[in-house]
Amino acid sequence: MRSAPRFRWAWWLLAYASLGLGLLGMFLPGLPTVPFILLSAFAAARGSERLHRRLLADPRFGPMIRDWQAGRTVARRAKWMATWTMLASALVLLLVAANGDGRRWWAFALPVGCMAVVATWLWLRPEPPPAGHDGG
Repeated sequence: MRSAPRFRWAWWLLAYASLGLGLLGMFLPGLPTVPFILLSAFAAARGSERLHRRLLADPRFGPMIRDWQAGRTVARRAKWMATWTMLASALVLLLVAANGDGRRWWAFALPVGCMAVVATWLWLRPEPPPAGHDGG
């Protein structure tokens, strides 16, 4: 899926910036990994065939990207990993907020609310069929 050559650089830039944010999300609580990796794959398909092939071949990200591209599905294991990560992030935010003076309650409520919306959206996504399922 190629885009007009004049916009290829923008897709390339978006692909690598999203990949960088996704990789940071693996280590920083509150920063999601999966959406940024999926955005990176989407942009790479339009701006960098080489990066797109590497993402699809990656043992961590490839299956997730292929599931999403094939049917907008998310594996149950990925849902649980994301949910536990968001819960851990919410706990860290709660501990930090508990040490404050209470005037900045929104600094806890806003990110936790966003995580709740993301978790709800994530659990509403269908799951891919089991491996070896022939569909009939």
